[in-house]
Amino acid sequence: MSENRNADIWIAGAFAAFTVDLIVYPLDTIKTRLQSPDYKRLYTNGPNNAVGRSMFRGVYQGVGSVIIATLPSSGAFFTTYESVKGILHNHNPQWSGSNLLPRPLIDSLASGTAELVSCAILTPAEVIKQNAQMVDNSKTDKPRVNATLETMKRFRSNPFALWRGYTALASRNLPFTALQFPMFERIKMNIRQYRDDNGTRTNTILESGLITAGSAGTAGSIAAVVTTPVDVVKTRIMLSAAESAAQDQKPMKDAVGATTAETLKSVKGNVVETAKSIAKPASSKGSMQIAREIVAESGVKGLFRGGTLRAVWTMLGSGLYLGVYESSRIYLAARRGEEFRDDDLK
Repeated sequence: MSENRNADIWIAGAFAAFTVDLIVYPLDTIKTRLQSPDYKRLYTNGPNNAVGRSMFRGVYQGVGSVIIATLPSSGAFFTTYESVKGILHNHNPQWSGSNLLPRPLIDSLASGTAELVSCAILTPAEVIKQNAQMVDNSKTDKPRVNATLETMKRFRSNPFALWRGYTALASRNLPFTALQFPMFERIKMNIRQYRDDNGTRTNTILESGLITAGSAGTAGSIAAVVTTPVDVVKTRIMLSAAESAAQDQKPMKDAVGATTAETLKSVKGNVVETAKSIAKPASSKGSMQIAREIVAESGVKGLFRGGTLRAVWTMLGSGLYLGVYESSRIYLAARRGEEFRDDDLK
């Protein structure tokens, strides 16, 4: 099954991402609100800090930006993952009669490389999404606003600020995928071996999709719990990107009101500052400083806030994502009349 392999991967990855975004997005919104620094002020009420109704309103805010970016980013991820994994498998040097690179390491390297490519495409949408998820539309005395457009206005004068969360996103996703994919591949291989040994293997697309979904969901939930502290810090950094972009607008506004001579000098300076701001972190605080602040506020358990919800969300999301991806990829090839081999179901 080689013809149009890359096209199959892009289409299957995009379809899987679209399906998952629509189904599990509300859980992601609630998780973001749980991890935000304004959680108690915006989403709790009463003497016992009970969760208020506002926590569950507007749970699809920002979904449009994510769907638009997820389609190409997921295609890029799977294309890179499959390509790098294939290259490393085919050129794995021999050492003392065995492969030098073990399969788990190959899976980690392939998924890590794919994640770096995917994050470059996904970061702007992730920043918009998480800030849009925090837009308060629960007040009845104020008109509702489009959360995505409202968030994008804050980046209007400096759109490059949307990429300031790249390091934070990559720092969260790299350890997650490095843990998930080796476990996923191992669990999937063990289940198939077990079914082969018991004579229950059917080698159908449906069976492959279900085994993939179960393996991905199990591996994803474990990786999600382990990397929750990194995710909490990443959420704080992403949410601070909008505030940082708003602060960048002040120098431009000051330049507009200056005299002619001062304006030329100010604008020249702002061009330099804007170029520098592209690489500026989303927050002036480092990741370790943010982590220490969270521990000071809520103890170590604060670093795991939303961990259970993230594990459930990731189990559903990863299971659907990789299950639909694998089934769709094989289906597209079969639809062209190609016979898929057992290798295509691995």
